Amino acid sequence: MTAGLTLLAKGEGDAFVSAGSTGALVMGGTFIVKRIHGIRRCAIASVMPSDKDPFMLIDCGANVTCEPKFLCQFAAMGSIYMREILGVRDPRVGLANIGVEETKGTPFVRESYEALKQEKSIHFIGNAEVRDIPLGVCDVVVADGFTGNVILKMYEGVAGTLSKNIKAMFKKNALTIMGALFVKKGLDEFKSKMDYKQYGGAPLLGLQAPVIKAHGSSDARAFMNAVRQAKECCEKKVVGLIAENLAVESDHAAATEKIKDGEN
Repeated sequence: MTAGLTLLAKGEGDAFVSAGSTGALVMGGTFIVKRIHGIRRCAIASVMPSDKDPFMLIDCGANVTCEPKFLCQFAAMGSIYMREILGVRDPRVGLANIGVEETKGTPFVRESYEALKQEKSIHFIGNAEVRDIPLGVCDVVVADGFTGNVILKMYEGVAGTLSKNIKAMFKKNALTIMGALFVKKGLDEFKSKMDYKQYGGAPLLGLQAPVIKAHGSSDARAFMNAVRQAKECCEKKVVGLIAENLAVESDHAAATEKIKDGEN
């Protein structure tokens, strides 16, 4: 992993894909590939299925503790990715919370809500109640890494449990097996719709080159799609677009701070 990230940092590769340790990849990406100028933290951004269209969950575990500004940058990076890679014209951004009201959540979540509401570069729709996330309530769900990782793993666990029980139900006896034949097409469509393998992996957004984290249990198809995802990130110049958009915000923030210092 270190060798590959070092080659990437030297410009001897266009992207890096790994199914190895998430923590090691985040640390390696941060200290070897390095973050884009102005980006406070890189974030794990998982594209996940919903009842409607796929959505992005960011951050999924790279940053257990965050500041509201981090979430604003996550929202901006996620919006750029969804627009450029998945073709979502105006990505709706929601803040993961226990309710849709502005007053819900911890002090950090309420502060993040206010910060996201002021962010001009995103289409913020407010809080996304966790139970509504699988229904496709928004295109980008932002959260601190702890909350995002809990959502991700619960999502995976529920999906696995549903799949196992559906299979067991149809394999119960000869009649249920025959019944499965009549609904096979619908079951296959449902399985394809909810299959994370078609998305490949989770990009580490905020780094100076594309780095993709594939699932540790990836099979050949999932890893192939992770490589395809890396290729698309290069072709669509996602890193450059993030750098271009976030650099403007960073320079504006720096100028504002200078003005405030002058006033003081």
